[in-house]
Amino acid sequence: MEVRLDKWLWAARFYKTRSLATEAINGGKVHVNKERVKPGRKVAVGDRMTVRQGLVEKEITVTGLSEKRGPAKLAAKLYEESEASIARREHEAEQRKLMAAAMPQTAQRPNKKQRRQIHRFKNIND
Repeated sequence: MEVRLDKWLWAARFYKTRSLATEAINGGKVHVNKERVKPGRKVAVGDRMTVRQGLVEKEITVTGLSEKRGPAKLAAKLYEESEASIARREHEAEQRKLMAAAMPQTAQRPNKKQRRQIHRFKNIND
């Protein structure tokens, strides 16, 4: 059985639509065996992929093929993520949480007087 890469990514639930999968592949967000590929490339069991979704990058190995999009439990059986990839993703998520906690948070938007003070401080002329 041969399956196109964009169909497989859609069936494995990495992307919501095939067109989004195609855009990601053309945009260089998906690499197969460390090579940039085209959406029509055939996927084989054992192929190693790098899939980037926003800030998250996953290193996976293809364990099954499917052209049809099924339930999430079946889609999860189509690939296996490496231990190093899982650890790296968790570490990066923790770092993002720490960075967000370190950023000052205001309870509300600045009022008119405070906005004027901010503009004066930043030397922004209207």
